[in-house]
Amino acid sequence: MDTNRFFREATLRICGNLEVEQAFLSVLRFLRREMPVDRMSLQLYEKELKAVRTVAIATAGEAKEVDILTPLSKEAQQQIEQRIRLQDAQPHLHLVNKQTPRIYQEMFRFHGIRATSFIVMPLNVGDRYIGSMTLITKNEVFSLKHVELISLLKEPFVIALSNTLRYHEVVQLKNMLKDDNRYLFQEIRHLTGDEIIGANFGLKEVMNQVQRVAALDSPVLLLGETGAGKDVIANAVHYSSSRKDGPFVKVNCGAIPESLIDSELFGHEKGAFTGALAQKRGRFERADKGTIFLDEIGELPLPAQSRLLRVLQHKEIERVGGHKTIRLDIRFIAATNRNLEEMVRNKQFREDLWFRLNVFPIRIPPLRERKADIPALVQHFISKKAKELKLPGAPRLASDAVDVLMRYDWPGNVRELENVVERNLILNPEGPLRFEELSRGMARNASVFATEETWETLDAVTVRYIRRVLSKTNGRVNGKGGAAEILGINPNTLRNRMRKLGIKYHKK
Repeated sequence: MDTNRFFREATLRICGNLEVEQAFLSVLRFLRREMPVDRMSLQLYEKELKAVRTVAIATAGEAKEVDILTPLSKEAQQQIEQRIRLQDAQPHLHLVNKQTPRIYQEMFRFHGIRATSFIVMPLNVGDRYIGSMTLITKNEVFSLKHVELISLLKEPFVIALSNTLRYHEVVQLKNMLKDDNRYLFQEIRHLTGDEIIGANFGLKEVMNQVQRVAALDSPVLLLGETGAGKDVIANAVHYSSSRKDGPFVKVNCGAIPESLIDSELFGHEKGAFTGALAQKRGRFERADKGTIFLDEIGELPLPAQSRLLRVLQHKEIERVGGHKTIRLDIRFIAATNRNLEEMVRNKQFREDLWFRLNVFPIRIPPLRERKADIPALVQHFISKKAKELKLPGAPRLASDAVDVLMRYDWPGNVRELENVVERNLILNPEGPLRFEELSRGMARNASVFATEETWETLDAVTVRYIRRVLSKTNGRVNGKGGAAEILGINPNTLRNRMRKLGIKYHKK
């Protein structure tokens, strides 16, 4: 096909459909007649978030509009920013090998892409870089002739990307005017597991475990620090299961006075005690045909633990003051930030209840162990809190804001990050957001440590402690009595940390 006809045919497909995914699918199928392209994607560089946002993906079978943030390492950020500064608007052909630029290595790894070669075409409007188009082949290799053909389509792709960006702006405005009923419904459901920030990165292992257990009725025990997001994962388990259309009842075991626990959980009959003026269904009964989430299960008093054990074993209850046995079809999810095994040893938690609950434990890593999720979490909270605070728009981040957030250790985890974002929006609603209080706090801590001469680095202390545990387990990481169990973390997480710290281990 001559170049004039190629340009005309491709342009008609790129600009001939208002739906970006349909336009992408059409142009990809056309391009496959002329070159061995298997995948095509459109992406933006979010400088403030230090991440790449993919907005559209097309393969031979389908195309879809997406909104996926890929976190970048410092080296990858520098590479892409250098290319933007050089204002290089020409498409580039790359072979996939050890010399592949770091940014593309990270993108392919994040999206699980295998390729032999790829073409990247920067998209500029004048001197302003707005994004890039990437074409990938899995088995064959692109040629310079293919690069020349793609370069002809620069302007149509710029138009397509500009239209996509404007469409997203319209969607954002439309979202601010959603119907009240839909807004209230979303507020009630909060996060239902349909989209988990970090599901493809820091929480990937957690979400794999969620997918394995969601379809079953087995009890799930969520372990993690306060504020790590155990309630979000509980939502994900329920709304990924066959019970998703049934009730999801949450119980904060530490917030119910001991004298009211039986009434709250089991319900009561009229006249069962002074003040029981009418029959009341308890939380267990309300969760029938659905899921009950027992948050902070470690706070439940021992007498209540005994009664909970019966519900777990027999799936039946009796209301306070009643004699009728009520059968339940219910799924149990429990969560705690406490060490239940230690509580069992100290006779503070029933051993038989522990065995019943510990069928499928899932550890939610603290935010300091998944800092790559921070850019996406920050964007999510800025958008959410801007709506709650009725701001006219979401303020932008200062250029070094993400770096400040990444350096902080987040003892309060995701909940603390949400509160920090809300506080900064209140103090500086027009932006840019700088999170200066975190910088000042870290500077104070650094000055305190600088006055001491005998302090070790955290890595040095960690290495010494892990080696001490390994000496006790004869180098064994996995299994009963292994180092991972003693340290209370997932074996894969421990291995990754040991590899990073240069600690050798047995591959078992």
